[in-house]
Amino acid sequence: MLCEMEIADGEDLFVWNGVEVGGIQIPTGSDCEPLLLNVLHLATSSEGEKCQQLVESPHVFPSNAEVGAVLTALAVPVGVLFVSATDPAGEENWVAVPKEDLKKTFREQGLRNKSSVLVQDSRDDNSLLLKQGKWFAGMNEINWLQVQNLCELESEEKQVKISATVNTVVFDLRIKAIKELKLMKELAENSCLRPIDRNGKLLCPVPDSYTLKEAELKMGSSLGLCPGKAPTSSQLFLFFTVGSDVQPGTEMEIIVEETISVRDCLKLMLEKSGLPGDTWHLRKMDWCYEAGEPLCEEDATLRELMICSGDTLLLIEGELPPPGFLKVPVWWYQPWGPMGHWKSHPDQRTGTPSPGGVWRAASTQGAPGDLHGEVSLRYLGDLEISEDATLAELKSQAMTLSSSSEFVIPSPAFLRAWTVESQRPGRLLRTNRQQLKEYRLGRKTEVCLELLQKEENLGPQDVVLRTRMRLPGERAYAPCVDLVWDTARGWTAGSLRQRVAHFCSLPAEKIEIAKYFPEKFEWLPISSWNQQLTKRKKKKQDNLQGAPYYLKDGDTIGIKNLLVEDDEDFSTVADDLGKKSQEALRVQSSDLSSHARTPGRPRAPEASLSIHVGSFR
Repeated sequence: MLCEMEIADGEDLFVWNGVEVGGIQIPTGSDCEPLLLNVLHLATSSEGEKCQQLVESPHVFPSNAEVGAVLTALAVPVGVLFVSATDPAGEENWVAVPKEDLKKTFREQGLRNKSSVLVQDSRDDNSLLLKQGKWFAGMNEINWLQVQNLCELESEEKQVKISATVNTVVFDLRIKAIKELKLMKELAENSCLRPIDRNGKLLCPVPDSYTLKEAELKMGSSLGLCPGKAPTSSQLFLFFTVGSDVQPGTEMEIIVEETISVRDCLKLMLEKSGLPGDTWHLRKMDWCYEAGEPLCEEDATLRELMICSGDTLLLIEGELPPPGFLKVPVWWYQPWGPMGHWKSHPDQRTGTPSPGGVWRAASTQGAPGDLHGEVSLRYLGDLEISEDATLAELKSQAMTLSSSSEFVIPSPAFLRAWTVESQRPGRLLRTNRQQLKEYRLGRKTEVCLELLQKEENLGPQDVVLRTRMRLPGERAYAPCVDLVWDTARGWTAGSLRQRVAHFCSLPAEKIEIAKYFPEKFEWLPISSWNQQLTKRKKKKQDNLQGAPYYLKDGDTIGIKNLLVEDDEDFSTVADDLGKKSQEALRVQSSDLSSHARTPGRPRAPEASLSIHVGSFR
């Protein structure tokens, strides 16, 4: 299940054909699972000479590749590899990989994700990794950091190495760097040290009072001596930029008090960037470098919102809805009808769309019978509505949008509301009297409205299903008819069968029902449970919300009248075509992958594994 794989709402998924990406064939399977390794090697100067500085960079290799591939990736023809190992005392050491073991795979060598590998060019006799002609095992002899002069003041040295230990205080390191760079003593009062990442970006200044260990600075890393004081313990150093398209190196910097409000912080950033107007708001950049949730509580302090030094805030044009209000994009939903005269095309909204001018279309992918159509979503407009408003009030306000005037809507009770997920209806919003804040819609939620033929007032236990009656003597179905099923007595097969039978005016024993899985072009019969099952097992299994049915709102239920047709087949001609198409794609992918497959190395012998589970009662 998706929840078991920790896939959350709004997650981005990468879908590929299992064979190639961008024309490059990618081997698949557990044997060639990619490994992310941290590779350390000596930096090379602009003249091509080795510097006395270690550079750490990430590299990805298939787990069934040879360990020697690291040397090839770094263009080191003859070299020695070290892998990180922990000795019995718990200290980290570097152990050389024997030359004959370079033919082993990463997995056979015991390397895992985020393992560290140290690379040494054998031709470099003066390397800091050589000692008395022998490779040393430990890294504890690297006891320095490199400091670059970034104060825009000329000095005899552009960078110096400062000896230090993990307990060295940053202030002492900075003063020592100023002296060795032979800069003015006045810089002691107006300078700071900033780490430099592998891409050359200056990170947040390090407080003078920290030790190297507290600042999480590694030996051998690079720091920049920069003008300006480091933030105090009550201040925050923030990056900010205009718009959501963040380009590396274009961020501006600002130091503010952590007790400053979001509103005042926004004003300072607008002043520093020279932007006019007051129709701006702040968003925090999320982990994938995109605009995250807006900072809506303008009177809250940055500390209360858990903004930390080094965070990046985005200046986004446009006003936020007032506190306690939601800005909800509203769409018109046509589940089964034709597209009519409206042109179907992908959503190309940027900013505020023109009302009534945009459709989204998503294929239903194998809807049964001859109704293989598209789920159509037409944009109506945005609603600013209070979180305390009810679902019925949202429907009423949606009827006032200019685009909705083209549809005849007798009252809000003729509208059914869904959230929009992946360009199609997702979660059904049932209870008209329930407040929007109780639905926890969030600030990115979109809603679509479906016009009904009659009034509907769903209860909290009601489930909406799309039922389709099998046409006798044909492998096809009649048009869809919605059924409302009250699950207050449980999500059991017997309860659903009784409701469907009553809905169709047929005896319960004279119908068969099945759920349709459009992604597989398959129908799964929903039958009564075997009476021989134990009571406990029957209770556990007889819940249609769980496996194998996973029944939910909007699912399609096929109905067969056994009085006129008694075979067990629920499939349609369209299902046969869909399966053949899937099989053809599968065979094609299999052929491509067989050509791309490289002979794998023999696996290591299997070892037994014992798992002991203690009692926690």
